[in-house]
Amino acid sequence: MMNRRGFLTASAAAGGGLLIGFELVGCGKRTKSSAPAEAPGAAGPGASAASGPGAGAELNAWIEIAPDDTVTFKVHESEMGQGVLTSFAMILGEELRPDWKKGIRAEHAPADQQKYGEQVTGGSSSVRGNFDRLRAAGAGAREMLIAAAAKRFGVAAGDCAADAGVVTCARTGQRARYGELAAEAARLAAPSDPPLTPSDKFAIIGKGMARLDTPPKARGTAVFGIDVRLPGMLFAQVARCPIFGGKLKSFSADKAKAVPGVRDVFAIPAGVAVVADNTWAAMKGREALEVSWDGQGHEALGGPQIREKCLAALKSAKVARDDGNAAKALAAAPRARKLEAIYELPYLAHAALEPLGATVRIADGRCEVWSSTQAAGPSRELAAKVSGLPIDKCAIHSTLLGGGFGRRAQTDFVEEALHVAVKVKKPVQLLWSREDDITGGYYRPMSLAKVSGALGADGLPTAWLHQIASPSLLKQFGPLSDGLDRSALAVARELPYAIPSMRVTYADPDLPVTLWFWRSVGASVNAFVTECFLDELARLGKRDPIDVRRALLADKPRHKRVLDLAVDKAGWGKAPAGRAHGVALVESFGSIVAQVAEVSLDKDKKVVVHKVTCAIDCGFAINPDTVRAQMDSGIAFGLSAALTGEIHIERGRAVENNFDSYPVLKMRDMPAIETHIVPGDPGQKLGGVGEPGVPPIAPAVANAVSRLTGKPIRKLPIRLA
Repeated sequence: MMNRRGFLTASAAAGGGLLIGFELVGCGKRTKSSAPAEAPGAAGPGASAASGPGAGAELNAWIEIAPDDTVTFKVHESEMGQGVLTSFAMILGEELRPDWKKGIRAEHAPADQQKYGEQVTGGSSSVRGNFDRLRAAGAGAREMLIAAAAKRFGVAAGDCAADAGVVTCARTGQRARYGELAAEAARLAAPSDPPLTPSDKFAIIGKGMARLDTPPKARGTAVFGIDVRLPGMLFAQVARCPIFGGKLKSFSADKAKAVPGVRDVFAIPAGVAVVADNTWAAMKGREALEVSWDGQGHEALGGPQIREKCLAALKSAKVARDDGNAAKALAAAPRARKLEAIYELPYLAHAALEPLGATVRIADGRCEVWSSTQAAGPSRELAAKVSGLPIDKCAIHSTLLGGGFGRRAQTDFVEEALHVAVKVKKPVQLLWSREDDITGGYYRPMSLAKVSGALGADGLPTAWLHQIASPSLLKQFGPLSDGLDRSALAVARELPYAIPSMRVTYADPDLPVTLWFWRSVGASVNAFVTECFLDELARLGKRDPIDVRRALLADKPRHKRVLDLAVDKAGWGKAPAGRAHGVALVESFGSIVAQVAEVSLDKDKKVVVHKVTCAIDCGFAINPDTVRAQMDSGIAFGLSAALTGEIHIERGRAVENNFDSYPVLKMRDMPAIETHIVPGDPGQKLGGVGEPGVPPIAPAVANAVSRLTGKPIRKLPIRLA
């Protein structure tokens, strides 16, 4: 077992550079292998547009120092807009102390879970899961450079210091650049426990920094999965069963093969693949297919049946939390001080802007995949399984992602491309259409919740019973512990409010609709229920919702501080005429976020969100600019779900199929957002920032609407007309 700073190693790199890597606990033996070949028309396998030329590396993370002093950091996490390439470089650079003016580059590392550990990006875990390791890697590289310089100068290492890409001996005045020392440093032993920079001396961490991937995106040179082109590449589309839980029955390819440009039509596990000279021909060929599907008995599934199954499932729910005696407290409370409500939330699609897809080349005993994936490691294992090649002959080249939101942590689109490439024996790019994406399942689970509460004489809750019926997302990975899906229980089970009697239960209605992780997953569902119901109880007790929360958070100073910051900055109770404030406070993914939404209704009773004031305690902000950007992003994403997002199921299939029927937030509807970060210390446990901005926004808006109308909002999306 390694200590928290990790284990550092060094080896000579091509061109006389220095490569620094570090190993994760439980990972396999580190080895170095040759870099994959360049992809014509792309920035190179595994490279983001923020990267530059350099030797390849196959460790969890590497530092490369070129003779010209350029530092390249290879990141094992996916960049989908959350800023991980920049954040990792900041953490590394704080300890390495390079000359930032000479270039800091970041690119995706190749996939290899045996060496790197699990390579799946999600759960707002990238920075908080790697902070200590990255600091140790940067510090180790710095100490190796100092040792190399001391040897060259003929002085003790303690006489030397490194800063701005130069090692200097204060006693003799000798100097040497990092690029000059790299090859010598690579031949030295790596320190096992290098000294770290004290947090009060940080010059980079905690400061706002421009993102490394912004310039290439602005120039249009950034490479996303859809941009990859290979010589002789074909294009594919797949017809999939539109009925959830269904399968292929039969098909006729004659009309599809008659479409100009179509090369082949054949069945794969996911359905029927159409391969053509270009995507348009593949799409037209798919439209011409004659296909019969077997619905496996799910052809009649629709909204009413789903609701009935949820209500029935509640009768056999499993207990997830049981404090005090909620049933007794509810029974003892006067009818006038009790409340019961049913909340309903729909299935939701991810609707990432970049279409799903992958490019595969199987040739010369190698299988290479280019994809904007959140699951590089599992994709590599899948490549070996489908191609039949040894895993060391398979490579996943991660590109930038045009939105992920959890959907790209699924590997179905990569598997489809692999099956097609195995069949056609040529490079092939498979893309999903927008209709494929919206109707293709892998949704955020729907949920029905029955909540009951009782108030004491002081107007504060004394009893809370939260019964959840939601199809299990996690059971696809194996049996649930005690029959409980922790994702479906997120936020509800960990509710921070001091309510004497609290009971939370969970039931799985077992529906055939395919499910997957959606940005903040169950936290976005249960936060809506808990924060809206708490407001309803506050109104029943004729108390201000802020006062109720403060009273229930007396022993939660961090939560109370976040709440107070958001409320004070929003000017609670001072909303302009015709507008109202709504509040929500949610802890998820290690961070605490409070949001106050300022809302009005237009003449058509459409909800207008004018401003959102947000406060976050994420322990410590590595890059405050990124934290604010992620709050903006999460609020926009959550508003789409709150105001327009909904997948209806009829006849066993999704009704919505594109942005006209599944609209996302438009720029004209985006509110002003003001984010305040609670000051923290690097010694605190870090929280995530990619997802915690999503859960509070729907209940904050709903609570504001309720203050305007006097009626509770118990169903999403919010519709008043």
